[in-house]
Amino acid sequence: MDDTHPFINDRGIDQEFPASEEPAIEAPPMIGADERRMHVRAYNYWVSLLDSRPYPAIDDLDPAHPDFGPHSVLLDFTSGPDNAAILYLGNALRQEGSLAGDVHAIADVPPRSVLSRLTDHYLEIIANRAPIGFEAEYVSHRDTPTMYRGILMPFTSNGDEIDFIYGVINWKDVVEVEVDEDVRRAVADVLAEPPAPLPAAPIWADSPGMPHQTEALAQFAPPALEPLVFETEGLLTPASGLYDRLAIARESADALGFSEQRSRAALYAALGQAYDFALAAAEDIAAYTEILEDAGLKAQNRAPMTPVVKLIFGATYDKTRLAEYAAVLSYATRQKLPAGKLPTFLEGFDGGLKGMVQTERLLRRPAARPDIRVEAKARLDSAPRIASLVLDGVTSEFVSLIARREKDGSFAVVSLAEADAAQLARAARQLK
Repeated sequence: MDDTHPFINDRGIDQEFPASEEPAIEAPPMIGADERRMHVRAYNYWVSLLDSRPYPAIDDLDPAHPDFGPHSVLLDFTSGPDNAAILYLGNALRQEGSLAGDVHAIADVPPRSVLSRLTDHYLEIIANRAPIGFEAEYVSHRDTPTMYRGILMPFTSNGDEIDFIYGVINWKDVVEVEVDEDVRRAVADVLAEPPAPLPAAPIWADSPGMPHQTEALAQFAPPALEPLVFETEGLLTPASGLYDRLAIARESADALGFSEQRSRAALYAALGQAYDFALAAAEDIAAYTEILEDAGLKAQNRAPMTPVVKLIFGATYDKTRLAEYAAVLSYATRQKLPAGKLPTFLEGFDGGLKGMVQTERLLRRPAARPDIRVEAKARLDSAPRIASLVLDGVTSEFVSLIARREKDGSFAVVSLAEADAAQLARAARQLK
């Protein structure tokens, strides 16, 4: 079920969802300044490598950086996002996960290690094309409640595509405070005592069950709690300006904070208002540009819904939540939903908000790169023959030859080896 109600675990710590599910990230209350500083330093290091480029070059990265190298991992996506390789793994992460041997791929990562908290979020980088920070609590493979804070940062080998991700994560185990035995005993004794009888009230003067007594009691009954949803009926008209729509959308988002139940209906209603604002902004670009400038935000071609959710939910709102909300609005735009229809559409969507976010991210995922060996082989198979040579004992389909020109103009083969993928690709590029 999708809502913004915090999960309260048995130690009283707010947690967005149970640790076994953990689909969303909320800031835990016990992450300290040291952990924050590590990730600020990692982010500043990433920024220092940009050099006016969309992403830093992987050749500029030092994964063993002394400030955070032991807590870091470098992922290689040159073979596609579904086949990520681990090129570097810091000692602190190795020790925490009891990883004695080599760890070559994400598939080798133990599922409840701290390292898995990083690798579980790597697709968000590819979807958002920007650094992503996250923090939460979970139960580790040592069955210990653990707080963690991580950041993932994109890198590129060709200046355009994200094919490397560098992650840094820090963590601390949460030690439960044992209640002293005598305190436990005292609490148990108090709970075992029968409740004190209530004093007689005037309304029972004529004997219980009389109509006026029932009415008197009813006035003290607490009202039934209803999910708080900000009502917008009649507040907006076709002539309403973009500023009016923004104000209504913000009121709807603010209603989430005032609702004790913080229901799914309230969240979906707020997202519906955000989507309707985005549709109106597309029709009034001048006013939208002015609103963005006033808020210190910029339109983003690669992520057009990110400024919208920042305007409505706040630029300091949880970044993971903002990314999810932007994905929902992007999917609604992709489906060309009319205004006012997003809440109902979310209610009927398989998996609700989380399902829609996952669907949108799958649609954004870039296609896997073709195998360069397969592509080069196809071109070389169809290339015209230049010369023929019979070599005894050679079984490889493609070989690399080094030949020396003789005085009579002929060529003498002096070296022969099986051609590797890089040689095949280079030879295929040289074909006319």
